[in-house]
Amino acid sequence: MPLIKDGRVIEDVWETVADEAPLPHGPVIVSLTRLRAELEELLARGTPLGVRLKSSERARDLGDVAQRLALIALEFPTFRDGRAYSTARVLRECMGFRGELRAVGDVLRDQVFFMRRCGFDAFEMAGDQALEGWLQAMGEFTVFYQPAADDRTPASQLRRLRKAAE
Repeated sequence: MPLIKDGRVIEDVWETVADEAPLPHGPVIVSLTRLRAELEELLARGTPLGVRLKSSERARDLGDVAQRLALIALEFPTFRDGRAYSTARVLRECMGFRGELRAVGDVLRDQVFFMRRCGFDAFEMAGDQALEGWLQAMGEFTVFYQPAADDRTPASQLRRLRKAAE
């Protein structure tokens, strides 16, 4: 599946590994169940480690381990399930996670903008989605009304700054 990160298509070097599967060399994404069961062994490998959280699993379920991860993938089992938006904001704003935050699953083009505002910086696309549409969605808006995890300056502050400069 194509991967968009920071507004461009990149090669995905991460491998998602099932709970019972052997670990390959290189960066791996495991389930929260496997992460909890094999944490020390996974960290001792010396390669980048990521976890994939189901929509029913919470950011706080990771605890301090979140800071030791290079990637957290948040599942959208259906476009109507928005729990991962809240999980993303908790990871970025409350837990200070600075690694890759990836949206996976049933993610639609019109959700990309809001996902970025919540802290996502990578999007795993389904093969049948139009790549060009996704890339266009990344830059459709330039001014925002509310503060968010992306730390962009809201319109109200921009107005105050402009008046102060006059």
